Amino acid sequence: MKKLILLLFLSSFLISHSVFSQGSPDYTGGLKVKLNESGSKYFRIISWAQFWARYTDDVPDDDSNIDFSIRRARILMYSQINKDFLILTHFGLNSLNANNLSPVGKGDSSQLFFHGVWGQYNLGANHAIGGGLHYWNGISRLNNQSTLNIMTLDNNRQSWAHIGLSDQFARHIGIYAKGAFGKLQYRVSVNESITNNLQEGTDPIANGSAVYAGRRLLGSKDAGKNFAGYFDYNFLDQESNFLPYKVGSYLGSKKVFNVGAGFFYHPDGSVIANTNGTLEGEDVAIFAVDAFYDAPLGSNGSAITAYATYQNNDYGQNYTLGQTYETGSMVYGHVGYVIPNANKKIKFQPYTSFNLRSIDAIDDNATTFGVGANAYFSGHNSKLTLEYLNIKYGDNDAQSFVTLQAMIYL
Repeated sequence: MKKLILLLFLSSFLISHSVFSQGSPDYTGGLKVKLNESGSKYFRIISWAQFWARYTDDVPDDDSNIDFSIRRARILMYSQINKDFLILTHFGLNSLNANNLSPVGKGDSSQLFFHGVWGQYNLGANHAIGGGLHYWNGISRLNNQSTLNIMTLDNNRQSWAHIGLSDQFARHIGIYAKGAFGKLQYRVSVNESITNNLQEGTDPIANGSAVYAGRRLLGSKDAGKNFAGYFDYNFLDQESNFLPYKVGSYLGSKKVFNVGAGFFYHPDGSVIANTNGTLEGEDVAIFAVDAFYDAPLGSNGSAITAYATYQNNDYGQNYTLGQTYETGSMVYGHVGYVIPNANKKIKFQPYTSFNLRSIDAIDDNATTFGVGANAYFSGHNSKLTLEYLNIKYGDNDAQSFVTLQAMIYL
């Protein structure tokens, strides 16, 4: 009897939504367990892991230039028992390495945590509302990026513009609405801002720079909520917005050209201190415009992926934190090319990326240049990525990294 139940359970895995099957000849939608004969009641599980080997050129004399880490290890599950509502749960860990491993696996970095937990109610075929710890973000496509199918080794860090400042790892607790009016897709949200963020314990000094501590120092009445939205028009093939995760590269399996715009607004999100030490709130306002193009080039298996964005960041007066978040502006772009290989399963995609940021606090710029290549053995489901990255911040010496990533997701 147990063997029969197990056999029936395994046989129920079948093709699901194609949102996660970019360019793979094997995956065809992944693993979906149907709970009735029609498949209208189901749950789906997705699991992925990314392993890094990285060479860093400038390290202390007693440190190794090469280190290994688990960049991401995640499990995501969503389920519907009818078309009217959905629940999604996403958990895992990030950036586990020798310096944050613990002897028996009980340290903070070794622990799984919820990346997202939300419920959603559909309002007809094209619109939905939901709430929870969600990823329906504003600002840009890259602030809604899926980590399953990034074209570059990793996401452009400054595009995840509020990680740890107003949210928990790019997810807010709040309510959202999403949907489409014809070819125009939208996502908007109202969210709680976290109290204990990356600047916990840091207070502004008189006539100094802003500190992102509005909720902690001014209270939740004036500085507790933030507002976000992103809107993109799909000129060619319509992208799925069933889930919030934006695709990095379709490898020519679709023909997509989208133009988008978005924002993030946190009233009194940052705090400054005047000459007398009196605290004053400063609004955090970030907006961006972007464009994304992904299409096959002829019939020989080649394809192009291109993305560009302009982002304006106002975190408050001369704000800067960790050479990552700054009041200023940013221009970022990347382009990749799938080499013709129509008769073979393996695909190769060289790419390059560039990030230029203006930084008010130092009255200078920062640049990031990357060049790399993906080797796809089964689309994004099994791939190797090798990337060289060079980062220059103001007058500081440039730092270079060479990283090899192995990724599998099922």
